[in-house]
Amino acid sequence: MKPYLRKKYYQLLWGRLHGQPRLLQVVVGPRQVGKTTLALQVLDRWQGPKRYETADQPSVPTTQWIEVQWEEARRLASRDRRETLLVLDEVQKIPRWSEIAKRLVDEDKRRNRKLRVILLGSSALLMQRGLSESLVGRFELHRHPHWSFAECREYFRLRLDEYIYFGGYPGALALRKDEARWGKFVRDSLIEPVLSKDVLLVSPVEKPALLRQLFGLAAAHPAEIVSYQKMLGTLQDAGNTTTVASYLRLLSHAFLMLPLERFSGSRIKQRGSTPKIIVLDNALVTAMAGGSFKAARKDLGLWGRLVENAVGAQLYWSTQEAGGELMYWRDRQEEVDFVVARSRHATAVEVKSGKASVSGGSLEVFQRRYPESEGVLISGNRLEQFFLSELGIGS
Repeated sequence: MKPYLRKKYYQLLWGRLHGQPRLLQVVVGPRQVGKTTLALQVLDRWQGPKRYETADQPSVPTTQWIEVQWEEARRLASRDRRETLLVLDEVQKIPRWSEIAKRLVDEDKRRNRKLRVILLGSSALLMQRGLSESLVGRFELHRHPHWSFAECREYFRLRLDEYIYFGGYPGALALRKDEARWGKFVRDSLIEPVLSKDVLLVSPVEKPALLRQLFGLAAAHPAEIVSYQKMLGTLQDAGNTTTVASYLRLLSHAFLMLPLERFSGSRIKQRGSTPKIIVLDNALVTAMAGGSFKAARKDLGLWGRLVENAVGAQLYWSTQEAGGELMYWRDRQEEVDFVVARSRHATAVEVKSGKASVSGGSLEVFQRRYPESEGVLISGNRLEQFFLSELGIGS
């Protein structure tokens, strides 16, 4: 199949590679969503000298590897006297990568070298840590999420219910007609490399078995509020809530899931609150469950959680792009699925997977509690409208 062009992300990256200043272009996102494919599409169009290399190797390269690739790109730029493009993939795997990049970027700036650089990474924490420690003021960040419904509909001809079940990993979607093969691919080629390689690069994990259990627990409870006490009671050798919370953060930085905090209008009160679990792509949920698409459609409780989880994942990516924070709200018997908080403004979002229009009683309670807020009810035909929107709610 012909490679799909993610026009929105391609055009933004292409535009940033021209004009001044020559900032590092840093692309982050989950594994297997097309970051490398998009970078290679940019390389194919590039008219000047160009070079692509990846640090995703059996033996992790040293910082010298970065210098070697950079120097070769410099030679190309000097010889050809045209803007030269260097793309380094999975650079976050190299210890101290950002320190070397800082020195090289600063040298290029002082000498006005005609060199443009794209860095790709699939670990949010390792990339962000390097950028904040060494590269402040020298980069622009591009977040590439899982494929949207609009993209999957255009390329794979997916219906909305298929998207909600099979998710937005393009490599897996090509196998969806054989559900057993699709599920095995998601587990073996998407989940396993992240748990066995990517997460361990971020931080030492004393209990890798616990990390796997915790991911399994999250995948089994999408869009559910799960107390730390329940987690401790379910997991073997869980230790304490501090350990569980730290492992949840690691899974979040690896683009697998997100523990939402409770909105209370006070940053002090919501810290450490019981989390609501959002898995960042439904393929991770359904492949782990091992059921079938037809069975999931008939299970109204499961389908409702899948719809709500998919909405939550899209809202998360919208807040990453447009700013703000994604949370949930609960007070005694009242609960709102999501709250998009930006500065002093909050948008409460309630999700209903059924076709019938329903009232949003909890939304009204929330708005009375927080008069400056607005409420949005997503149900029926508005589901497809929401998933086709550019940024979702509150943007």
